Amino acid sequence: MKTDIEIAQSAELKPIAEVVKPLGIDFDDLELYGKYKAKLTFDKIKAAEKNTPGKLILVTAINPTPAGEGKSTVTIGLADALNKIGKKAMIAIREPSLGPVMGIKGGAAGGGYAQVLPMEDINLHFTGDMHAITTANNALSAMIDNHLHQGNELGIDQRRIIWKRVLDLNDRALRHVTVGLGSPINGIPREDGFDITVASEIMAILCLATDLEDLKKRLSDIVIGYRYDRTPVYVRDLKVQGALALILKEAIKPNLVQTIYGTPAFVHGGPFANIAHGCNSVLATSTALRLADYTVTEAGFGADLGAEKFLDIKTPNLPASPDAVVIVATIRALKMNGGVAKDALGEENTAAVKAGFANLARHVENMRKYGVPVVVAINEFVTDTAEEIALLRDLCAEIDVPVELASVWAKGAEGGVELAETIVKTIDEKPAHYTRLYDNDLTVEEKITTIAREIYRADKVVFEKKAKTQITQIVKNGWDKLPICMAKTQYSFSDDPSLLGAPTGFDITIRELVPKLGAGFIVALTGDVMTMPGLPKKPAALNMDVAPDGTALGLF
Repeated sequence: MKTDIEIAQSAELKPIAEVVKPLGIDFDDLELYGKYKAKLTFDKIKAAEKNTPGKLILVTAINPTPAGEGKSTVTIGLADALNKIGKKAMIAIREPSLGPVMGIKGGAAGGGYAQVLPMEDINLHFTGDMHAITTANNALSAMIDNHLHQGNELGIDQRRIIWKRVLDLNDRALRHVTVGLGSPINGIPREDGFDITVASEIMAILCLATDLEDLKKRLSDIVIGYRYDRTPVYVRDLKVQGALALILKEAIKPNLVQTIYGTPAFVHGGPFANIAHGCNSVLATSTALRLADYTVTEAGFGADLGAEKFLDIKTPNLPASPDAVVIVATIRALKMNGGVAKDALGEENTAAVKAGFANLARHVENMRKYGVPVVVAINEFVTDTAEEIALLRDLCAEIDVPVELASVWAKGAEGGVELAETIVKTIDEKPAHYTRLYDNDLTVEEKITTIAREIYRADKVVFEKKAKTQITQIVKNGWDKLPICMAKTQYSFSDDPSLLGAPTGFDITIRELVPKLGAGFIVALTGDVMTMPGLPKKPAALNMDVAPDGTALGLF
């Protein structure tokens, strides 16, 4: 079997202008980045706003495991399959982060015969969006330190600056740093740190902004720290929101590419789902909805993180709510949730499938709370046995959820036809009645508790002393009516990554709350969530190279 990159490099790409023509996108609507990549102009985005939105399909998954789930692969393959059965479908997904690409997680361009192309470009520098976000973030950091150096007119308490620098790489050595050392001409010494670029609030802002003016407004609302009297300092106080928006003026435009089968795809934005809201940009999803009859999008990590945030944070900013939720699982991952070690996942074990099904069943139940019909997609592996598949179908029947095998990795569009047909039928026969999980007018404690009990199934929420103090400050500053963005391990419903399956009898501990006023939510931190990942002992970068003719090698 060919590797992902070998499959991608053997595919025949069409000029992007030809790919998007059936959507009513003309050559003049594109800003080309070579033959196969483009950004959509604001004029076309604005013109499309008069169109009635099509159907929206949200793809999510069970809690991720080292066994792999293939959410992006199913998202891409499903859109290809929808086009194959005669529907006008489009994809809207996130851009990969270079840090995980070079580290351990891999890319976000799909796999096998369900990929967006050119995958090498998408997984590396693409159209430069990540670099623009990095630059804007660090320009703000430079402005803050310059303000301190030039006399600190705003009275910023350098001990209470919460804005960090970023880099689109995994580099644990930069988590905590000291800046301004050397001499008075080098600035004011203070503690600082680096996050990975996709954890920057500017990434979250880019993915929620509806146009350049909204982007500028959101940038101006960023809280960078506090004065000595504990009052907040905003970007607008530094008067640099215009400069930051200028740096981002091209990055905010959605990127257009294609799948192996020629399905048009927006690949734009990429906030982490265990830190931020984990969804591609509102501009990309909204525009896809107005250009296609079916838009297939995804949310990061499992449904307890990405889908919850998509439905409670992103959906209110869209012109339409999801018409169906697809939950992706693999029999391998279910067996791991059922207690099987990774090296034994290739052996048949129906008992483990049944035990691990509790994780999938809980996600199905959770998604139904939003009033949206659910379909289960089983991403098929060659090690899956007929008995395991039959059992899983029976278990899904017991909770009355449609289930289909998805063989898109190996068979491409053809391997997703049954799934596509089932989803279309479900949308036609069971109209969605979307409702949010909570009302923003609830208190901060009530909103967090609702998520913890209804989605995670925690017994209670424990607020540490620091979090309680911060809630008081949040209320005092009038920020308490914002939605909550939970920062939690992706591996478990709980805040303990070792508790797989569907754990019960646990508490969720909130250790800190971080206002993200520009993004428009409050981040609630649980457990030990890293905002700057490290590299593994043997990073994926060790397998990468480039041929004399410039061909990428070893990229998955």
